[in-house]
Amino acid sequence: MSSETFSFPIRVLPEDIDFMGHVNNARYLNWVQDAVLAHWNRLAPAEEVASKAWVALKHEITYRKPAFLEDDVIAQTVLEHFKGARAFYTTVIRRGEDVLAEVKSSWCCIDAKTLRPARIGEEMREFFFPKAN
Repeated sequence: MSSETFSFPIRVLPEDIDFMGHVNNARYLNWVQDAVLAHWNRLAPAEEVASKAWVALKHEITYRKPAFLEDDVIAQTVLEHFKGARAFYTTVIRRGEDVLAEVKSSWCCIDAKTLRPARIGEEMREFFFPKAN
């Protein structure tokens, strides 16, 4: 069971644009990271946000259409599931109805002090999957 979709608005900045006049492909991964971290920060309890951090383990990205300066872009991210210290997300980056990119990513939750992997407690399910409870 996936979490509810979390929408993260994106502002395309002049520094995002590459020599071909559209958003550089690498910038999409920054957007995914921003969306995933915003999702965690919005839904997790304050003590979890303060004590945990996230590192990306893997991104699989499919580019569909380019984005340009002044575009209204949104990242819609869904936490598919978590297990142990890992979380698995799907993020779709859109401009209106147009899908610009689709990203499957996996993340490792780490303890903010020790920087070692930190298990995501089962009690977190109620915050991210409220309909399952």
